[in-house]
Amino acid sequence: MNDFLHKLPEFIGNHVALSALFAVLLVALIVMQLSTLFSKIKELSPTGLTQLINRESPLLIDLSAIAEFEKMHVPGAKHVAMSQFDPEHKELAKARELPVVVMDKDGRGNSVKAAQRLVKAGFGKVYTLGGGVLAWHAAQLPVAKGR
Repeated sequence: MNDFLHKLPEFIGNHVALSALFAVLLVALIVMQLSTLFSKIKELSPTGLTQLINRESPLLIDLSAIAEFEKMHVPGAKHVAMSQFDPEHKELAKARELPVVVMDKDGRGNSVKAAQRLVKAGFGKVYTLGGGVLAWHAAQLPVAKGR
């Protein structure tokens, strides 16, 4: 270990670009982890969602296209088109104290935007389903079809 520490300055001097790239990537990784840690929006795995459903009965909102929702969705999820998603809607505002899980087909679409809107509207427990309904299905959990 002592030999390593003596050769490190020489390595950094000989490989400035590589060392700078390492430092930038390390800082980016730390910033990403800290932002995830302090974010008001938590990402759930399919297993984490199952546990939340069993413990707290969250409101499940699926923002997938209606055709995708009818093919496959998490049982108990309510379909809402993103164009009609309104955190201030009187029905949704009633659930302000409940955990709310927002999902879409693959977890890369509108779920994060909708979750951010919920946090801005004052919802305290906001989650997204990482990987979306496809991750739920890939975990071999039950899916519902139709409306």
